[in-house]
Amino acid sequence: MVAKWESAGSAVHPRPVDQAALDTSLRLAHPSQIELFEAIRRASGSKIDREHVTMSMPTPRVIPPRVASPSWTMTNSSSSKPEDLRDRMVDRIRRAGFMPSERVEQAMRTVPRHLFVPAVSAADAYADRPVIVKSGPTHPLSSVSMPTVVAIMLGQLDPQPGDNVLEIGAGAGYNAALLAELVGPTGAVTTVDIDPDVTAHARSALAATGYDHVRVITADGALGAPEHAPFDKIIVTVGPWDLPPAWFDQLAVGGRLVVPLQWRGQTRSIAFTRHADHLRAADSQPCAFIPMIGLVPNGERSADIADGVTVFWDDDQQIDPGALRPAATSPGTTLWSGVAVTSYQTVDGIWLWLTVTEPNTCRLAATDEAIARGPIDPIFPAVTPAIADGDSFGYLTKTRRPSHNGQRRYELGATGHGPRGPQLAERLVTVIRRWNLDRAAQPVVTAWPAGTRPSATGRVIPKRHTTLVLEGG
Repeated sequence: MVAKWESAGSAVHPRPVDQAALDTSLRLAHPSQIELFEAIRRASGSKIDREHVTMSMPTPRVIPPRVASPSWTMTNSSSSKPEDLRDRMVDRIRRAGFMPSERVEQAMRTVPRHLFVPAVSAADAYADRPVIVKSGPTHPLSSVSMPTVVAIMLGQLDPQPGDNVLEIGAGAGYNAALLAELVGPTGAVTTVDIDPDVTAHARSALAATGYDHVRVITADGALGAPEHAPFDKIIVTVGPWDLPPAWFDQLAVGGRLVVPLQWRGQTRSIAFTRHADHLRAADSQPCAFIPMIGLVPNGERSADIADGVTVFWDDDQQIDPGALRPAATSPGTTLWSGVAVTSYQTVDGIWLWLTVTEPNTCRLAATDEAIARGPIDPIFPAVTPAIADGDSFGYLTKTRRPSHNGQRRYELGATGHGPRGPQLAERLVTVIRRWNLDRAAQPVVTAWPAGTRPSATGRVIPKRHTTLVLEGG
């Protein structure tokens, strides 16, 4: 049985999944919730379109797998002991190319993840999927991230011995325990969560596993922890739409902020470095997190433009969903780019570069029923990058091409609807081809506190507390 958590006083308890409600929630989910719903569906035996899942994974670009596997990998390959499951979890991450350093690897081999999520089996705890810590009436409220995402973000953060680290979003306490291993006895870790049930669980699990020196605070994470600042590193494990001023103020100059920030319909884990008057990042990775609640504003808007078809945009954008409705039921124009990918190659960089070149980049979501009915046919049903222009819109799509070396291949293209649909499809194809010239390239992202004048030039994306500037292209 798949377990969720629900509150009862100060405790959290497992409860079975309502599959019908889950299917509905998945179709309507915010992108930050999709990895959680996908994990539950995998665990409960529901059919998953693995092409959609794997094509949105980040590109491996970290330390290579070991040349020779440790002996226990062979002798304990079928063992169900938690320590063997833990080692196999780490081996999978490393073989896939997502383990950022030997130090992170050792920490992940040391911390007993299964003891932080006792409501699920050890096998589920060490599978590469998130585990829900607490659920609300319609969607999860807290979770432990999938191990691969944990490893990637710890690599972005790069905590060092002696660092003073702040974590926003306590989850079950597992990530805080990893941080405690990485900063060592001379460092300090503080984890903050707005939900008292979540912090109670994290505090108990940390104490039971020998990490009771980690500070656990019940408070709105947007306020940080000023009594323990300044911090050398801050890591955010929930999905904010904006960057609260406290995080900038409490981060030491030269320090690093890793945050899964939302803009233009996507969520990316960005590794910012603090400068005197701004934050700067040249590295980001696609991810999915539960949206942050509390004082952090949510400036994302959404509206249906057809039955089962929804567009998501930011409140600074000039997008009128009413003007798009006639286009959503009209035939589209599809152009092919000549760029092919396999089902194990990421295409998230196209969305990232669209946010640099197209001011009205947004997200399109369509239910399976809407896709079957037509004419909308996006590359990913729930999370497809799109652009809008008045009464027209376009989005990424794909088509199957002959396999190569046993791998499925897809050609990327774009479909446009409405009077300017053909032109929008052409603009999207131009970005696909530009991305294909150097798929690893990324724009530089700077974040400037509201009220300051950015000295960087590029695509400006205003938020409430922050102004983003994307440079490149």
